[in-house]
Amino acid sequence: MKPALKESPPASIVEALEALRLHRPQQAEQRCREHLARHPDSVDHQRLLARALGMQSRLAEAEQALLHALAVRSTFAPLHEDLGGLLATQQRFEEAVASLETALRLDGSLQLARKKLGQCLAALGRGTEADAAFEAWLEQDPGRMQVALALDHLRAGRKDEAITTLRSVIRAHPDNVDALHTLAQAWWGDDERVSDIEALLRRATEIAPALTSAWVMLGLLLHQSHRSEEAIAAYRRAIELDPENAAAWTGLGADYAQIGRMEQSAEAYGRSLELAPGQPGVHMSHAHALKALGRQTEALREYRAAIALKPDFGEVYWSMANLKVFRFEPAEVAAMEAQVERADLPPSADVHFRFALGKACEDAGDYDRAWKFYHSGNQRQRPEVAYDPVEFEVRHQRIASVFTRDYLRERSGRGFESNAPIFIVGLPRSGSTLIEQILASHSQVEGTLELSTLGEIAVSIGRFRRARVEYPEAVRELTDRDLRAYGRQYIESTQIYRATDRPRFTDKLPNNFSHVGFAHLILPNATIINARRHPLDSILGGYKQLFGKGQNFTYDMSELVMYYRQYHEIMRHWHDVLPGKVLDVHYEETVGDLEKQVRRILAHCGLPFEDACLRFHETQRAVRTASSEQVRQPLYTRALGTWRHYERHLRPWQEELEDSIAELPQSVRDAGL
Repeated sequence: MKPALKESPPASIVEALEALRLHRPQQAEQRCREHLARHPDSVDHQRLLARALGMQSRLAEAEQALLHALAVRSTFAPLHEDLGGLLATQQRFEEAVASLETALRLDGSLQLARKKLGQCLAALGRGTEADAAFEAWLEQDPGRMQVALALDHLRAGRKDEAITTLRSVIRAHPDNVDALHTLAQAWWGDDERVSDIEALLRRATEIAPALTSAWVMLGLLLHQSHRSEEAIAAYRRAIELDPENAAAWTGLGADYAQIGRMEQSAEAYGRSLELAPGQPGVHMSHAHALKALGRQTEALREYRAAIALKPDFGEVYWSMANLKVFRFEPAEVAAMEAQVERADLPPSADVHFRFALGKACEDAGDYDRAWKFYHSGNQRQRPEVAYDPVEFEVRHQRIASVFTRDYLRERSGRGFESNAPIFIVGLPRSGSTLIEQILASHSQVEGTLELSTLGEIAVSIGRFRRARVEYPEAVRELTDRDLRAYGRQYIESTQIYRATDRPRFTDKLPNNFSHVGFAHLILPNATIINARRHPLDSILGGYKQLFGKGQNFTYDMSELVMYYRQYHEIMRHWHDVLPGKVLDVHYEETVGDLEKQVRRILAHCGLPFEDACLRFHETQRAVRTASSEQVRQPLYTRALGTWRHYERHLRPWQEELEDSIAELPQSVRDAGL
């Protein structure tokens, strides 16, 4: 006699399960309700309906679905387990314990029911009973006991023992989600294990698609790897599973900010704070997003909320100072002065307070005291960053030796044909944001961010070349096909930062001045503009700025002036080998005659004149640089010749840059008089 074939589940069950697997609870609900309209006592459909409603946070309706199913089949243990879990979600722990105990009495093999029972008993303070439930749960699965042992190793700082234990579990049980997830935690922070951690988390989420913590962890890993689109997808999945997961909303805010989606970033940070308001770091990040959007009043509210939670949060005070057009209240200045007197103030906080106090004193007209704080802040910051001025000088000598006039002429026009990019280069605090805002006010130009893409591509070309030839020398080996491919790679890689269909876009990373020759090779039709300012104003602006990252040359007076000379020399080189390619735009001349300079800028870009570019301060867009608030105001002259207020402290710079200053147009040299 042939054994009876196992009956296949109804199509509605299969479809509802697939919808739940794909995190489409509304679709699962619809399929279940369609079936229940004809067969209201179907226990399987009522159970799946309850799960779909629970995923939508419709807990009361989910409970009613389970109670209806129990009225039909009161001895079905999984229903009691589902009801216990639902009650626990609502913190109705006494009722949850009763349901879970019933489930286990009917079927003692329900492993997760024992774990849930232990959690509910612990929440009720019934520790001994909770321990017994957890022990029984662990004994049902030896692999689970080993994972628990590994967690004990991790808590005690025995990382190697934890990793060894977890790897043995995974060898024996490759689909043990707890082991996969815990091993990812154990390896976290090991730069050589990033790909392994990602593989573990992706496998864990494949086996257990509803494991919210793994999705959040994967999002953070992708964020740290600058893979923001993938990180956003991971955080979105976590939020679908748990809409009240504050960490997922925070991560979403960070990655939206990383790709310049500041509206979405501000919204995500705001939601995180609604769920968990006591997070000073998130208040600060929320304020950064609001600042970029020009919502200064709201940004200040968030900065001050962070300070209320953490009075020694020096970075927040500096962030307020970095609004530039903002002035501290007297009580805030007094609070900062008290903080820098503390012997136990962390070094980073001390530096942030000093830069903020420098700005406060400058606003008050006390320039000598402002210099004291700026200078001492720089002296404390310099040991915390890495910068080698000799290496920087040698690198530029190598760049100049590769990108000669003859070489560039020979390879002219071989790169990718796009004319979309407009590179704005120069030194920080030299007016590049103003130029960007002018261009972004044009109907054909989108303003993006300070993009590291060009430099990353340049450095990458030497990685797989023979004889370890690096950039810039590796450029000599590039074929015409390579040049086109790298140009196309730049355009495709920057697409993530584009939010409109405008044909042109700005890339405003000042440090790209080193790569003008490379940019011309791979994108021969790209436009390049050099933002210039009186050298003393330019480097003083850098010395007064505490950068979030990079620009490590700005924290020492000698290194800063040496950097300026290297910048000046390489720009002279580009003008010599690529005549007419780079347009110099002096900040002082722009302030003096805006329309003339706007017409020069647009003509250089091949763009028709538009009156909106003269009203750049009216353009509504996110701006993430230190000048974000300044470019939202009409042009003003008070920033011209700022260096004159500090002249007695700047004599070494004046002597070192005497020849460079002498070359400037008279209007630039006289600015501020």
